Amino acid sequence: MSPGKLQRKPRVVALGTPKYVGEDFLAKFKEDFDFDVLNATNRKETQAKLPAMIKAHGPIDAFIIRMGTPPYEPFDEDLLTSLAPGCRIITSASAGFNEFDVGWMTKNDIWFCNTVDAVAEATADMALFLTLAVVRDTYRAERGARDGTWKAGLVPSKDPSGMTLGIIGMGSIGKYLARKAAVFNMKILYHNRRRLDPEEESRYAATYCPTLHELLGASDVVSVNCPLNEKTTGLISNAEFAAMKQGAFLVNTARGPVVDEDALIQALESGKLERAGLDVFDNEPRINKYFKTSDKVICQPHMGGLTESAFRKAERECFENIRSLFTHGRPINPVNTASEVVVDQVL
Repeated sequence: MSPGKLQRKPRVVALGTPKYVGEDFLAKFKEDFDFDVLNATNRKETQAKLPAMIKAHGPIDAFIIRMGTPPYEPFDEDLLTSLAPGCRIITSASAGFNEFDVGWMTKNDIWFCNTVDAVAEATADMALFLTLAVVRDTYRAERGARDGTWKAGLVPSKDPSGMTLGIIGMGSIGKYLARKAAVFNMKILYHNRRRLDPEEESRYAATYCPTLHELLGASDVVSVNCPLNEKTTGLISNAEFAAMKQGAFLVNTARGPVVDEDALIQALESGKLERAGLDVFDNEPRINKYFKTSDKVICQPHMGGLTESAFRKAERECFENIRSLFTHGRPINPVNTASEVVVDQVL
């Protein structure tokens, strides 16, 4: 290696074995990187095994966190402290990153990257599935088919064609959803912290609403697709449900705490909302009993990004962010900005 570069391959460790990245992809990656796996299945094991691995084999330059994070959460200083000061980058296969202490990483000159597009289309598919499910009342229909009551108590459902879909959060997921919903002849409104440029709005046939309440009041179906942070926690609560159309539908594939669950239940029971489709919950995997038993709710166990293709894209995106950092001095899609001292470690 030339002067100023590592005199060894950068050491990369994954928390658990990547199962979807592909053997050929991983073999190619290993040509330039020293790759290893930390076989820890939960937080307690990680707290014991991670510092032991570093003591035995030396600093870890890059750390990969795959899907299935709940057994380890939160990813904070208490869990990751042994990575500093040697680690240069932590990558996550998840799109959301509310469970990661990005502030601690930045303070320790560690880049952090989530996945931007890997699970986006799969999550949009789930949002569309739940949209169709709540509009067509599929939960009660399936239950009738299974228990022998057939169509008893069912009335003609609504049709998505001509309905207005309001998308809260027009990032990658929202854009995929807009395109897919247009196939069902749905009109698209969106509210976002940044308005799309005219070309993008035309591409997605989407109309911008400058305020959240304007979108809520004009939408037949509201889809929550924004990230969870301090500003979006409890974003949809009593005032927001009051602003919605009578008999509207709500779909949430973002994060549970974006929606005030008590307010949601009140809106469903009052008839303000006709039905809700939920892939995420406030205290998952524990779910409020109401959601388990109500005919007005269609539940999924946070399955939005759970497809083989999404997992493959997510794991590869983790590796590509690492490759980019050690090749070009900067990852592809960082959440934060770490010290530029890492530039002297390019391959």
